[in-house]
Formats: sequence, C-alpha cells, structure tokens
Amino acid sequence: MKTKRKIISEEEIDEIVIAQAENDSAWEKPVRVQKSKQASLLLPAALAARAAFFARLHRENSVEDWLNRIIRERLDIEEAAFVGLKRELLLKSTR
Repeated sequence: MKTKRKIISEEEIDEIVIAQAENDSAWEKPVRVQKSKQASLLLPAALAARAAFFARLHRENSVEDWLNRIIRERLDIEEAAFVGLKRELLLKSTR
C-alpha cells in the first residue's frame, strides 16, 4: 500500500531549516555552480527585427542560431583576410 506524504507548509519548512541550520550533518555537500560561458549582446530594435526577418527567410530555428552562423562565417572571412594581409606584409618585408 502506498503511504501518503504529508504536505508541509512553508512555515513548517522554515522551522525545520532554522532548527537544522547549525547541524552540518543535516546538510548535503555544497553544490558548485559555474557561470555560463554565453554572452549577451544588445541590438537596436530595428537591427533585431531585420535579423529576425532573415532568420525566418533562411528557415533557422531561432534568430540566435542564425546570428551565430552569420557571425561565425564573418569571423572566418575576417581571419582569412588577416592571414592573407600578414603574408603579403611578410613577403614585402623580405624583398
């Protein structure tokens, strides 16, 4: 037979916690939480609306997914251009 659990009120929970506050054996090990490595980016409303339009146009699951893809692609282009420029400067300096 199943036993019913007694529903405890917030006040009763508070009383239990206060009574056990100084008893270390009544508590579990502390839980360590790490901050997410994601960052936020503020966009003007007009720019966000344009991004949302193109995300839908490209059938992305979300604006965030589309922006991540676009930023990644742009960074690849910028890095390739930077490496090319460095190579050119190095060749010019060795002539």
